[in-house]
Amino acid sequence: MKKDRFGISWKYELSLGIFSNLDKIDLIEVISDDYLDATKNKLNLLKTISNQVPLSFHSIQLGIASTVPVKKEIMKKLGRLMEKIQPIYWSEHLAFVRGGKIELRHLAAPPWNNKTLNGTLQNLELITKTLGSRPLVENIATLIYPPMSELTEAEWVRDVLRYGNVNMLLDLHNLYVNSVNFEFDPYAYISLIPPERIKTIHIAGGEWFVYRNNKRLLDDHLHSIPDPVFEMLTFLGSYVHNPLDIILERDGNFPEMKILLDELERARSSLKKGRMLNHEFAKV
Repeated sequence: MKKDRFGISWKYELSLGIFSNLDKIDLIEVISDDYLDATKNKLNLLKTISNQVPLSFHSIQLGIASTVPVKKEIMKKLGRLMEKIQPIYWSEHLAFVRGGKIELRHLAAPPWNNKTLNGTLQNLELITKTLGSRPLVENIATLIYPPMSELTEAEWVRDVLRYGNVNMLLDLHNLYVNSVNFEFDPYAYISLIPPERIKTIHIAGGEWFVYRNNKRLLDDHLHSIPDPVFEMLTFLGSYVHNPLDIILERDGNFPEMKILLDELERARSSLKKGRMLNHEFAKV
């Protein structure tokens, strides 16, 4: 039977609320970078979580969307961690995080062109050779349209999926942010992504700010999920035929757990609306 799953990103501040509501949470996503050099006690915590609910890893340091090879040291640490914890799958961002010897400490969008496309494909091959698995790849939010871009973001992502033989973690708030800031249709973006490649969805919130008289939307994971994200989730329910994992991200400014669970419940309802139009799920 096909079944969508709904989960939340792991944060220590939410640990009590998460453990108290595992009947409402289908899976947990963990930032793997927080555990690359973890103590035995921290690793035991991950094992405790994974024994009670399916657990996935979300990586942020590899910087795969680059002409620079990913760091072997980070890959080896990640590989050792995955051997110990055995996540159900793992993901990484379509971003670069370093230039030369300079660590950006930020997920930056690469120029969307064939040069970075080829670099990304080479990094995916290196990762597969080293770790024995490919990550789901995630679209990122950016406040600056990458210079030297020759493709749209959607075209570039589509080609990464096609030629890299990888599946996608589609971040709906990142997509919403970019569509607002750079004035494009997010549904046209989604239509370029083969539906069978979309496996996991991130939902989150952000806030508006003004810089030099320009209004911009920021993806900060500190605010409630806006209506357009839920509307896109409904569309995906009809567009994607395979089961989806929906992950709620919240990185700070934590509300009561009930508020986050209510957002998860609204996500369930939003996806279900789309599923009612999807013949693969209509009878489930």
